[in-house]
Amino acid sequence: MEYNITDRWAVVCAASRGLGFGCAEALAAQGVNLVINARSPEPLEEAADLLRRGALGVEVRAVAGDIGDPEVRREVLDAAPQTDILVTNAGGPPAGDFRDWEAEQWDSALRQNMLTPVELIKAVADSMAERGFGRIVNITSSAVKAPIAALGLSNGARGGLTGFVAGVARQPSLASRNVTINNLLPGSFATRRLTDSLEAESRDSGRSTEDLAREARQEIPAGRFGTPEEFGAACAFLCSAQAGYITGQNLLIDGGAYPGTF
Repeated sequence: MEYNITDRWAVVCAASRGLGFGCAEALAAQGVNLVINARSPEPLEEAADLLRRGALGVEVRAVAGDIGDPEVRREVLDAAPQTDILVTNAGGPPAGDFRDWEAEQWDSALRQNMLTPVELIKAVADSMAERGFGRIVNITSSAVKAPIAALGLSNGARGGLTGFVAGVARQPSLASRNVTINNLLPGSFATRRLTDSLEAESRDSGRSTEDLAREARQEIPAGRFGTPEEFGAACAFLCSAQAGYITGQNLLIDGGAYPGTF
């Protein structure tokens, strides 16, 4: 399907690998020009080269740095002639016991997983409305719908972002001007983050990563982990011209793991 977003400009955060890269790759395949961001320059440049080779004619600009830093944020947004599409994304804070978390840990989690996406949305939403087109997609977590006790920092920060989006996305000044804001909620995907989590659990439990991965897959009705490519495809659709009537929604992509109706 042609999504009618060729020659648009997208800013995609945490795009050097994993789900962020999957989203950037899917948008590039639709002819979208990209500004991609991640903390580490070398992996980011490698990702930019892959994207350029995979979608000839698409311009890809890479800006390395912590997107939570206001200066980096300005540099990322200034790298695009205009931002038609924004994909916010950041790694989740570490697991742990809520009794051990001090204000410093909460401040970091909120900055990374709530306040930074809010600032990015604030920076681009009104100019999108003026042009009559805008697509904002926030990559959050399935834990927004089914909180995980050990991920309280993530539950709290991402839950706050979800509530913020629910109100802002429905403002007539945006929704009536073809600006949509939605959240993508990933379950277990075959990414470096999942591998790192399995390896950490293996060290703590003494069990093999293969056994742990097999058990994790068995808990998913689809019987497998998701792929960044299929996640990116969902993101690209939400950014399409055809998705203009979808806003303020939380799309859960977890292979059926969440057992609820709503």
